[in-house]
Amino acid sequence: MDSINKNQQEDNIENLHGQAAGQKIKELTEKADICFFCTGIKTGMQFPTRPMAVQEVDDMGNIWFLSADDSHKNAEIAADNFVQLLFQGTSYSDFLTVYGKATISKDKQKIKQLWKPILKTWFTEGEDDARITVIKVETDDGYYWDLKHGMAVSLVKRVVGAITGKTMDDSIEGTINL
Repeated sequence: MDSINKNQQEDNIENLHGQAAGQKIKELTEKADICFFCTGIKTGMQFPTRPMAVQEVDDMGNIWFLSADDSHKNAEIAADNFVQLLFQGTSYSDFLTVYGKATISKDKQKIKQLWKPILKTWFTEGEDDARITVIKVETDDGYYWDLKHGMAVSLVKRVVGAITGKTMDDSIEGTINL
């Protein structure tokens, strides 16, 4: 039996490097906005995972968060700074997993840049709350699954494929290396 990739009518693998990888990370994270932030990644072991709101993604593919200095997450990063982030933008596309190194700082300028009023829910003293830290995740690599031409084209291709019995999936996937 052939895999779905072998049955594709067109190429659906595109590995991305450098600036193209950074742009794909930025594109997909902006659609998702929230990720599962995983720490303590060890083979064969459960790892702590929690939802986190992305504050910014820069052109280099670095992903920025705000966190409390007394959080379990910050303690876990201090012990082992390798993290994995999992994103899902929609039910059908915009999936991304990235692996990288997290660093924690109290950079007041970056806190001010990333601050949004809703964050006062967690940092009751506002952007000057002494507990706020910045987490920067420098992406090393990852993997993405997306659509080449958007939802409308993808739907049409799937319907035509179902009618004709051919795999006409509009998906694209590949590795991300920075």
